[in-house]
Amino acid sequence: MKKLLIALLLLTYSAHADDGYRLWLKYDLIKDAARRDTYARSAQFIAVSGNNPILTTAAGELQAGLQGLVGKAIPIITNAGNRTGGIILSVSTAPNADGQALNNEGYRISNRQNNIFIAGKTEAGVLYGVFALLRQLQTQQPITSLNLTSNPKVQYRLLNHWDNVNGTIERGYAGSSLWKWYELPERLDPRYRDYARANASIGINGTVVNNVNASPRFMTGEYLQKVAALANVFRPYGIRVYLSVYFPAPRTVGGLKTADPLDPEVRAWWANKVKEIYSVIPDFGGFLVKANSEGEPGPQDYGRNHADGANMLAEALAPYDGVVMWRSFVYKADPKGDRFKAAYEEFKPLDGQFNKKVLVQVKNGPIDFQVREPFHPLFGAMPQTPLVMEFQLTQEYLGFATHMVYEAPLFKETLESDTYANGKGSTVAKVVDGSLHGYQITGMAGVANTGSDRNWTGHTMGQANWYAFGRLAWDHTLSSEVIANEWVQMTLTNEPKAVKTITDLMLRSREVYASYTNPLGVHHIMGYGIHYGPEPWLDKAPRPDWRHTYYHRADSVGIGFDRTATGSNALSQYTPEVQKQWSTMETCPLPYLLWFHHVPWTKQLRTGRTLWDEFVTRYYTGADSVRWMQQQWAQVKPAVDPEIFEDVAGRLAVQQKEAIWWRDACVLYFQQFARRPIPAPFKKPERTLEEVKRLVDIYQMR
Repeated sequence: MKKLLIALLLLTYSAHADDGYRLWLKYDLIKDAARRDTYARSAQFIAVSGNNPILTTAAGELQAGLQGLVGKAIPIITNAGNRTGGIILSVSTAPNADGQALNNEGYRISNRQNNIFIAGKTEAGVLYGVFALLRQLQTQQPITSLNLTSNPKVQYRLLNHWDNVNGTIERGYAGSSLWKWYELPERLDPRYRDYARANASIGINGTVVNNVNASPRFMTGEYLQKVAALANVFRPYGIRVYLSVYFPAPRTVGGLKTADPLDPEVRAWWANKVKEIYSVIPDFGGFLVKANSEGEPGPQDYGRNHADGANMLAEALAPYDGVVMWRSFVYKADPKGDRFKAAYEEFKPLDGQFNKKVLVQVKNGPIDFQVREPFHPLFGAMPQTPLVMEFQLTQEYLGFATHMVYEAPLFKETLESDTYANGKGSTVAKVVDGSLHGYQITGMAGVANTGSDRNWTGHTMGQANWYAFGRLAWDHTLSSEVIANEWVQMTLTNEPKAVKTITDLMLRSREVYASYTNPLGVHHIMGYGIHYGPEPWLDKAPRPDWRHTYYHRADSVGIGFDRTATGSNALSQYTPEVQKQWSTMETCPLPYLLWFHHVPWTKQLRTGRTLWDEFVTRYYTGADSVRWMQQQWAQVKPAVDPEIFEDVAGRLAVQQKEAIWWRDACVLYFQQFARRPIPAPFKKPERTLEEVKRLVDIYQMR
């Protein structure tokens, strides 16, 4: 088995064409001969003892990676003895020289006694240490005086896949599902192992394999065997599988008359179902639940609350180490209400009522993964309930796979927001990692952007969002720039000027996108249904809070949703210190202005322009900035693989066309209310509003 694994890994690195499949795990020969020789002298052998599957994986990854990078075969031995000049892998609980201890998945890399030691408190820690060392080599860092200790800051670091049994992916833009349910469990696609490798390399330790709008079939014996087959592939990489739950499964699968979480027969059914799951997946991670949201059934159907439903599942998991992640994404159709407030109103009163195995999973913002949102008011408001951060990697509201948007700045913007829950410095990150409230279990989840496309994410640059999520889930103190720099060097090029150009391009991309789609905090104006392109004029939908006029509220006076005390008063859900920052038009940061205020078109902003002029300026400069992005990308052509270069260049061309589409649609539509000219030096769009509306109808296939 060990030899087969190593052979497969070496085969992975033997291909020369770069179609993006290898992601950031490109172990190509280092061109700098002197540096290559230095690395080779420190890696003359790999010593590892025991046959633990994760240690075997670690040794195989290290051997294959080193052979690719330094160009020589590195033997694996079981005992280093007195040998020097090698890399020794070991499980160790001893603290390092400065007393810094390792947690269960942390690692320590040190260069001493002419050997490199990679130690972890567990085998998984050793595996993460191996990938960290390979990252050092890929980014061509010195290793002669390594002394690195790293512990993950959150315990559960998961991808959430919104994949369906028919092979589709809800909000998936990179092909069909990775999971070939019709082939499982008999045939295992080799891609499953490469998926696991990629996740382990950035510290992701769990994956929810099915959609939160869950099919009950995943609670059947047939599908549990299929999921178990995936779990067997993922296990040697330290990755556990989780399942999304269809709450009425006791009725639809079990044949009971009810799914009431307080009914004894229902509770017994779940206890037996959990026992069955663990009999085929002994390291099963637990359940993710979307209930009483957007039409999904849940405990409220039986007069119960979210804690009742979550606690029932937690009690079924009591004999095992699995957990329940209960999503807070709930809202009722209320034309007079404010969807912004819904989750807080339902979950805040339940703080302290959840079982110790329950984590409440909260989206980064209060609406729905918009281009920019204020941090969710639940962060800091539930000190007795562990909160999982939920980010969205798949670009549902960020241009699908045709727009380059590096999401690390979005993630960091949320994580670094100060809740003031325990005074200044009570950041969202400190809530999530448990340090603020003393959570005993912690987690961070990312809605996956993977699919069957050869390069995994559709847009090659979308790989950086997967990578950034994993790195920040491990260590949220890392900067967006550091992460981008790593990814570029590991994925695209090591040429210094090109690395800087691409990194700068990535760091600006999210702000560019926000400018030509949702400037100044306007939100939820994308195309109806598929959420693509602009449609700010939408005023008919099955629910009031699916209408875009519900959010922007443009009229002859101004634009924006008043969430202060004179409006919906959603602002009251935050601490007084946060309220003070956002409560007036004068103090509110411009990126959040229209989130909290209905601002007159003639209002003078701190930029020196009126709201209307600033609004239009951002749409035009944002669209123009995509041309700058194209120019920057053109400069790196000599340093980037031709196939990848052309793919990104083509998508940037689409992005430039659609940025103008967004600009024209929004400027022309909102001009009807502002009744003001387009400010100089910008020219009026060449097409009419009616022409743009017809274009939207074509995109929406109406």
